Amino acid sequence: MSSEIAPRRGFLQRLAGVAGLSAAASSARAQGASSGAGYAFLPDYSRAQNYRSLKQSSFDRTGGNADAWPIEPGATRELFAADGPGVITHIWYTIAAESSNHLKEIVIRVYWDGHPKPSVEVPVGDFFGLNLGQYFVYQSAFLNCSSVKALNCYFAMPFRRSARITATNEGTRKVDAFYSNIDYQVVPSLPDDVLYFHAQYRQGTPNKVSSRGDKNLDGQDNYVFAETRGRGHLMGVTLGVLQNTDHWMGEGDEMIFVDNEEHPVINGTGTEDYFNGAWDFGGRDGAIPFAHLYNGAPLMVDPEHAGGRYCLYRWHADNPVTFSRYLKYTIEHGHANDRADNFFSVAYWYQAGAYTDFPALPPVQSRIPRLKAVPGPVGAEPG
Repeated sequence: MSSEIAPRRGFLQRLAGVAGLSAAASSARAQGASSGAGYAFLPDYSRAQNYRSLKQSSFDRTGGNADAWPIEPGATRELFAADGPGVITHIWYTIAAESSNHLKEIVIRVYWDGHPKPSVEVPVGDFFGLNLGQYFVYQSAFLNCSSVKALNCYFAMPFRRSARITATNEGTRKVDAFYSNIDYQVVPSLPDDVLYFHAQYRQGTPNKVSSRGDKNLDGQDNYVFAETRGRGHLMGVTLGVLQNTDHWMGEGDEMIFVDNEEHPVINGTGTEDYFNGAWDFGGRDGAIPFAHLYNGAPLMVDPEHAGGRYCLYRWHADNPVTFSRYLKYTIEHGHANDRADNFFSVAYWYQAGAYTDFPALPPVQSRIPRLKAVPGPVGAEPG
């Protein structure tokens, strides 16, 4: 797989520039402008910083070596709690669990500034791009999974007053060991325009085939990644697809509604094009997984056959999709929604204020990918 990853420091600086999220970096640059003009050749890490680096982890509080938390069925474990202002800069988990479905059964929730409802509510595997509940190795700008089942997130997550992260075991078997390391910064203040990180899980199991014909201008029957109201910008999506029938599953176009609930502002040319691949990702016999900085199809198993599996991601860090009042982020499932495959997705975005008006999280058993019987030979011929 590709390793087109810029140094972590440079990447985080670019993210801060796009999203306006790193007060520490901005303050350091401002200090440099006033007291060290003409020294732009010096990297930020060689200049004085004004934040305090901290970590909260699952280390053994007795001083022993039991550095992980067990989570009983139905139990919730608090992973992180801090007062602000601050910025979560990195999240790392690794998990040992009795259930083979633990990536779908453990739910991560993130609460900003004391809100009783979460702004992130996602099964742990889906959050890290493992949308079909199985581990595989990949690397991207924001998320990765190593060969030893270590999960990493590099989205910057600022908070003004407080931040809280929990993990709930919604399965019927014990999580033996949940290892957690969460790095964060305590900062003197945050810019007025700082935005809050959000992530929302959705699924279609299966998607419903549209009866509206082969034309689609309004996106009425599209699969919805996320819908929100307010001001912010979209950062991207991870998507898992389990095919229920043969043939190419990805003839659907992305359609993004921005401040207009009737018609999309952004229209694409196909699922593989939206995820910055091409030509059916190589087709039935030529598909080769790939994982790049901002786009990837790192898992492709038995493509274009019933039971075929895809995991995909697309990041908009080069050009976040901005919205001032409303966003609905959608994609067709097949041309004009003519396929009934299973979709499992997470949308990631930043928004002014902690938005918590999420649809109910689907029950745990429905989140586990299973082949579904659908009537008739749904789908286009292979490309």
